[in-house]
Amino acid sequence: MNTPARRDGTPDRRKRAAQPSRAGAGRTASTRDARSAGRGTAARGTTQDDASRGAPQRGSARAASPQRYAAQAGKKKAKPQRSSAQPPLLSNAKPARHQNVASAESGGHTKLPWGEGERLQKVLAKAGVASRRVAEELIARGRVEVDGMIVREQGLRIDPQQAVVRVDGTRVVVREELVHVALNKPKGWQSTMSDDLGRPCVGDIVAERVAAGQRLFHVGRLDADTEGLLLLTNDGDLAHRLMHPSFEVTKTYLATVHGEVHRGVGKQLKAGIELEDGPAKVDSFQVLELGEGRSLVKVVLHEGRKHIVRRLLSAVGHPVIRLVRTNIGPVALGDQRPGTLRVLGRNEIGKLYEAVSL
Repeated sequence: MNTPARRDGTPDRRKRAAQPSRAGAGRTASTRDARSAGRGTAARGTTQDDASRGAPQRGSARAASPQRYAAQAGKKKAKPQRSSAQPPLLSNAKPARHQNVASAESGGHTKLPWGEGERLQKVLAKAGVASRRVAEELIARGRVEVDGMIVREQGLRIDPQQAVVRVDGTRVVVREELVHVALNKPKGWQSTMSDDLGRPCVGDIVAERVAAGQRLFHVGRLDADTEGLLLLTNDGDLAHRLMHPSFEVTKTYLATVHGEVHRGVGKQLKAGIELEDGPAKVDSFQVLELGEGRSLVKVVLHEGRKHIVRRLLSAVGHPVIRLVRTNIGPVALGDQRPGTLRVLGRNEIGKLYEAVSL
């Protein structure tokens, strides 16, 4: 069989599969479409073979160069949208408690003129809340509160010494001169800053801080035989409120007592015990261990009277062998060693101020 020739006289080496089979019933629809398209192209003066060799035609760029067109289309393709399944830039913490946007009419924070105070995002960064960029996002999302009002304005200047700043409802302490430390008071030490009898006291542990000019208050007291958590701060207002029973800041103790404590003891202590200076009760009571004629119990209360835990447990027939305070409000002793100091973290400080409405 002779090889068919092209219009220009050269042999056509296209696959024979493209030609209609003699055994077929006739031309297929695809073959008829291809040939009719070829005739239409030829009528315009350009053959299909010319187009495949890149000859110019009045058709679209897509027909002239499919690969190039696809590449250009890929470049112009819109950027994919952020998937809702991906995590946000910031954690979805609870919003600030007071959902009011500050304004001049609402009596919010007084805007300071240029050059006075510090920008809010800088204050948050210095307080260790977040970087300045992230602090700006916190402000934009309405999670920052100044003097009781939500602030969304970027670059707002505030007085760090006077302004009350909260993030997600938690107070952020930005005054650099304030000190908040946790002490694990050892057994046998006095809860005083000095002792006339020369006995070891808390003041001996913080002597260097006192010498540097820091005036520290201890939050509550622990008798000499009681060990554990004692807070020290130079914020007198905070110390006073933490100790005052009206703010009901809880203290948690672990007590080793004589005898095996039965279930009824907890009910007695929660209902109230009449002591020589009036009735007293605990907020919660739990037996942790029993054995060898002793018990380890957990006592939580907000009373602050002298020797209150020892007197309550003695009143129900279980004198204290060892007593350790492990928590004051949101602050925990953890694994801190006896006689050591630990500077409180930002979250701990914020929760302390929140607990006493400061």
